[in-house]
This record gives sequence, C-alpha cells and structure tokens, in this order.
Amino acid sequence: MSTTVTLRGTPLRVEGDLPAAGAKAPDFKLTSGTLAEVSLKDFAGKRKVFNIYPSIDTPTCATSTRKFNEAAGKLANTVVLCVSGDLPFAAKRFCDMEGLANVSHLSTFRHPEFMKDWGVAFAEGPLVGLTVRAVVVVDENDKVIHAEMVPEIANEPNYEAALKALG
Repeated sequence: MSTTVTLRGTPLRVEGDLPAAGAKAPDFKLTSGTLAEVSLKDFAGKRKVFNIYPSIDTPTCATSTRKFNEAAGKLANTVVLCVSGDLPFAAKRFCDMEGLANVSHLSTFRHPEFMKDWGVAFAEGPLVGLTVRAVVVVDENDKVIHAEMVPEIANEPNYEAALKALG
C-alpha cells in the first residue's frame, strides 16, 4: 500500500505501511552512535519513542530532537530513539553541541531496509534514501501504542499525542 505525504505542498509517495497502533513493532537493525548494530531486543522491557525524520540538519528535525530530549528526562522507563539516515557522527555532533543527553540516535545508513519495513521510505522525489517524518510509540512489550506519519514533512509531529500515549 502506498501513502502520500507532502514536501512544501508537493505530494510524494511513501513505500510500506507505518506500524499501526495495536500491532507488534517490527524488529529492525540500525546503527547506534557507537557504530554498533542494535535491534528491538536491545531496548527490551523499555517503552520506546521512535522520532523518525529525514535529517538532523534540518530545522524541524532539530526541533523535534530538542523537544523529545526535554520530555524524555521526565519519562520513566522510556528511551527516545531518533532515527534518520544521518551518519552517527553528525547526530552525535548535534547532540553534543546542543547538550542533549536524553535521546539516542540510530542510523539507517547500513540498514535502509528499516525504511520500507517501518513504512517510512520515500518512494519518489528529492528525499529518496531518507525517511519521512513519523513518530511511533511502543510499550515495554513491543506493542505499538501510537503512530503518526506527519502529512507535511516541514511540519512538526504531534508531541502531545505521542507523550499522552505513554500515560
């Protein structure tokens, strides 16, 4: 099935389906900031907020990272995982410069299959190879409890709805 989002009003197709609330979160392999391969099991027993975006080098992506970093410090048993195609070095540099310690960055650069498996791959347009903007919240049992694909890539996600899903 194909979804459409817009980039400054221009429609772009997205491949795959975003995990739906009530479904089990798909497993994945991504690269951490230490260049280690990680998967869903590495966060077993924790609640997970996946803040998925195209690149930390854009204003909206940077803002969402800052906002989720601020919220994450107040959330028990919860990790915020920022997922993008950025190299771990770029994400670490951004977080170090901003003083952000409550988020972890995971990169798709070695495992682009994540984008199709999680339904966040651009199928066309100038951002092919990067992820769309989405937030997926997963409970400690790996059940999806909130999922939002942001319809306009330049817009921020609904932080309130994502955080409310955590209770």
